Parts: sequence; structure tokens; C-alpha cells
Amino acid sequence: MIGRFALACLDMAGTTVRDDGAVEAAFTTALAEVGIAEGTPPYEEAQVFVRQTMGWSKADVFARLLGPTEAREATNAFAAAYEAIVASGAVSEIPGALQVLRDLHSRGVKVCLTTGFAPTTRDALLHALGWRAEIDLALSPADVGRGRPAPDLILGAMARLGVDDPGAVAVAGDTVSDLEAGHAAGAGAVIGVLSGAHDASALATAAPTAVIDDVTGLIDVLAQA
Repeated sequence: MIGRFALACLDMAGTTVRDDGAVEAAFTTALAEVGIAEGTPPYEEAQVFVRQTMGWSKADVFARLLGPTEAREATNAFAAAYEAIVASGAVSEIPGALQVLRDLHSRGVKVCLTTGFAPTTRDALLHALGWRAEIDLALSPADVGRGRPAPDLILGAMARLGVDDPGAVAVAGDTVSDLEAGHAAGAGAVIGVLSGAHDASALATAAPTAVIDDVTGLIDVLAQA
């Protein structure tokens, strides 16, 4: 272990996976699918909410924005659009992320990748990156009940990987909801990462225990915690 930590729950897009605007592009496609065109007032209002809720289950985001039928259509359209981006080869790791996964494992820390994506989207990402053998587990909201900011992804990882003490869990993510989920689970470290959706001032509203530029700073932070 690194210090007291036995499990690291790391977000995907924006934390370990380079985003480059792919999530927002997929949201734009999904909104267009239900008649909300880019550049219109309803689109601009939706985009504000989308940015505020980065890290949430995509189904939950659309459920808040749209009626039930449109929400289902938009959720499916988002998944298809993002998976097409993945299939195009326009997905890569945050530089150094793979080495962090390996360093955690080499020090006896289990790794769960968490995401607001549907399982099919998550698995497409893992396949494209070749990361299945590099992690112990990957979880989506559909696997555990609720997405962020609820703690279910983290509690689900603990249950599946045999970690009983939340104080032995480190959570790292680039969004406020990542950090809120970590605190809700009672994680021993809740670390903001500046490589993704939310900046330092936004992350500060969720009281991170540390903030790092990118995931390559994780090992040092855990060693000092």
C-alpha cells in the first residue's frame, strides 16, 4: 500500500483519459437529436447545466433537462456519439496515466476507474486504451444504482474489491461531483485534478484534501497523506 491506501477510485474522462472536448461534442450531438440546436437559447441554457454537472451519470443529466422520452433518446444519442469518437481513434490517456495505474498496482493499491458513462461507452474506452489488464475494476452508475455526487460508485468498488475501511480509499477526479462523491463515501483522500472540466476555484467548493495539476501527481500526494 501507499501509506494507508488500499484502493484508488479514479475518474476517466478528464482525469485519466484525455477529453479534448469530446464529452461536450457528444452532448451537442445528443441535444440536436431531440431538437435543441447549437446556438439557440435552450442550447445555451442546457450547456450551462451540462458543464456544472460534469461527472454525473449522463442519463441523470438528460433526465433533469428533458422529458422522459426525449431524455432516453438523448442518452442513447450521447452514447452513440461518444463511442463514434472513440472508434475514430481520437482518444488517448492523460500523459502518464498508464504509468500511474501501474505504479499503484506495484505498490499494492487496487484500482477502480469510475465514470458517468454508460457501460458500453466505458468499455469502448477501455478497449481503445488497452487498459482492461491494467485495472481491477471499472464501474458506471448502471452498475451500482446512483451516479455522482452519490457515493455509490466508490462504495460499490469497495464492496467488490474487499476494502472495508473508507479511510483506505483515495478518490481523484476533475469535477466537483467526483469530489462530492468521495466525501460522501468517507474516503481518506479526495483529490481534485486540474486536467479536465472544472478549474481550481470550482473544485475548491467541494473541499478537496489536495489539488494536483494532473494524475501524475497522485502517487506523491498519497505518499504524503
